[in-house]
Amino acid sequence: MSEADEKPAVDAILQKVLKAVPFQLTTDGGAEAARRRFRELPRREIDPALRTEDRAVDGPAGPIPIRVYWPPEADGAAVPVVVFLHGGGWSVGDLDTYDGIAAMHAVGAGAVVVSVDYRLAPEHPYPAAVDDAWAVTQWVGAHAADLGADADRLAVAGDSAGGNLAAVVCQLARDAGGPPIGFQLLWYPSTTFDTGLPSFAENADAPVLDLAACKGYSRWYIGDLDMSDPPATLVPARADDLSGLPPAYLAVANHDPLRDDGLRYAELLTAAGVPVEVHNAETLIHGYLGYAGVVPAATEAMDRGLAALRRALHSR
Repeated sequence: MSEADEKPAVDAILQKVLKAVPFQLTTDGGAEAARRRFRELPRREIDPALRTEDRAVDGPAGPIPIRVYWPPEADGAAVPVVVFLHGGGWSVGDLDTYDGIAAMHAVGAGAVVVSVDYRLAPEHPYPAAVDDAWAVTQWVGAHAADLGADADRLAVAGDSAGGNLAAVVCQLARDAGGPPIGFQLLWYPSTTFDTGLPSFAENADAPVLDLAACKGYSRWYIGDLDMSDPPATLVPARADDLSGLPPAYLAVANHDPLRDDGLRYAELLTAAGVPVEVHNAETLIHGYLGYAGVVPAATEAMDRGLAALRRALHSR
């Protein structure tokens, strides 16, 4: 019996939810159709007591919209701060569709969260998203006190494509000598662009994200770039040196084409001497943060990562 046959099935409650609300990431119909399908997914409302504010940060191509979330702990004392970078294949997703997930990071980590509405592919291919994510991270490092936050307790977090961007931002900050990022929370990130890894074949027809979608969204993001020698700001696993990066929590899902991609980056970070905690959610799929609060296994996996983020930010 193969390893794929032996692994646990997709969580039974999640299977029921997927049957009731079918959803598959796909590039069919183009970018606007993909964004519309993503916007139409049902989402939990955030607690109206949570303070939020929409702002804009100067970016390389104009203002970058951000949404700031203050946790209940923000009562005058400076709290940590997290730059949150949403997923969606670098092509879908925005402040509104990730409102609930960003809010859960603020509450779960006890930190101010700055969610970034970076430019999307294919209209704005690489490196537009990187440029915007880096600009906001630098702004947060310089203006954390204005948000009631402590710039010395700064982390980045992101899921999927946002995990890619979070990993890239950590490398940029290290190479630039700041801002000093203390932790990186990477939810099922895309870091290698290597579809030859076993999980891409094993989970080629997985729910929500399949191999065809991985390839389609990557093509939109890469654009016309020559991939014979891709830069680390596109493929963070290709960096010449991964030492000196912030400690990481790397969350992957067993039924996700990107599972081994995330595990490979964790191996590379560990080999470079970076402290890494890895969690493989054995019965979950790509995008499971979207099912937290509805599917207990997804809630548990989310809580585990947010607890690691809270420990890292509140331990100093």
